[in-house]
Amino acid sequence: QAQVVESGGGLVQPGGSLRLSCAASGFTFTSYHMSWYRQAPGKECELVATIDKSGHPSNYADFVKGRATITRDDARFSAGLQMDSLKPDDTAVYYCNAKRHGPLPEVRATCAKVEGQWDDYWGRGTSVTVSS
Repeated sequence: QAQVVESGGGLVQPGGSLRLSCAASGFTFTSYHMSWYRQAPGKECELVATIDKSGHPSNYADFVKGRATITRDDARFSAGLQMDSLKPDDTAVYYCNAKRHGPLPEVRATCAKVEGQWDDYWGRGTSVTVSS
């Protein structure tokens, strides 16, 4: 069964850093674009960044540009998100998404698979809280 599983979230002070990880299994990892999304309470699901199947990062959101780095390790079937200079507004549940074909919308109603989306896998999320 295809799945992605996030880890690495937690409580961090403003200005701190976190590294999130996404472990993939059950599908051909190298054929999928990998993305990180986030969703704060009462808000839409927002795209944070994408790294395509060729290893090219793209789609960094304005709210993290210069503070985040997305990576992938095809040998370990994993993707990562390094976040620095964290702000309270970064508080959200962060989700890993694997998608074989585009497009990759910048906003979604939810960070979850819906009917009609093919070759599109979502994790359960990892919670990040930025607070002093």
